[in-house]
Amino acid sequence: MKILKGPSGLRAGWRLLVFAAILTALFSAGMAVSRLSHHHRSQSARIAFTPEVVLIGEASSFALVLLASWIMARFERRKVAAYGLPLHRALRREFWRGAAIGFAGISLLLAAMRAAGVFQVESLALHGGAILRYAILWGIVFLFVGLFEEFGFRGYALFTLTTGMGFWPAALASSALFGYVHHGNPGETWLGACNAGFVGLLFCLTLRCTGDLWLAVGFHAAWDWGESYFYGVPDSGELAAGHLLNVSFSGPRWLSGGTVGPEGSWLCTLLLVVLWLIFLVWLGDARYPHADAIGPPGGEN
Repeated sequence: MKILKGPSGLRAGWRLLVFAAILTALFSAGMAVSRLSHHHRSQSARIAFTPEVVLIGEASSFALVLLASWIMARFERRKVAAYGLPLHRALRREFWRGAAIGFAGISLLLAAMRAAGVFQVESLALHGGAILRYAILWGIVFLFVGLFEEFGFRGYALFTLTTGMGFWPAALASSALFGYVHHGNPGETWLGACNAGFVGLLFCLTLRCTGDLWLAVGFHAAWDWGESYFYGVPDSGELAAGHLLNVSFSGPRWLSGGTVGPEGSWLCTLLLVVLWLIFLVWLGDARYPHADAIGPPGGEN
């Protein structure tokens, strides 16, 4: 039984396998229901990068990850908040601080690309009431994008890996997976995927130092909102419908990002290094995982 249990109960690897099995079952059931209820829609309509389509996918995915995490929390006799997303801190100071940094970050990156001569703003793509409508719609969408991707990659999975191998090895493994998953996006490159992995590691640092994922959720949501809606540039190769500005890129791909967009540029890599150093100094001491959350799971004898 030593292969199943350690000093603190059921080993982290087995708990992750149970979590993955639950997630697989939930997502398979969700996909089956989706196919039955949307069989009349074309394939292109289902994958279009519109706020309505993306919202359904991201909100439902977050709900399923949250449900799987709640099931594991019941099994382990822990609170779901232990996995990094405490409800009482939702949309409070850390979230808005992260949102401000995220929007400033994408703005600074594009300003640097403009100074390098590889990015130009051409004209407004929206007018009148459509500006506010799409701003709100994409704001809601990217809130759920942030919630799903942060909790999906840096919630239960990262917490459980941390109990088995320590925080930073777990953070490296989680971030490598995060970058690898992005490599499947349309138009993605190896540099874009590596930058996505580096972003994941940056968010692990904010989790480590703030104690929860809310700063990372705010950063993630605002960066994507600024990138996809406000500036109208490709996000991991995807161009959003209903973006505010018409823009263009030129010059070498290592500067412009090519088909990926700004995240495929070496200027993005440089920005992430600077943000890492700023956060390392600014955010202070480690606060995650909480001492009272790490303990024998419910599977222990």
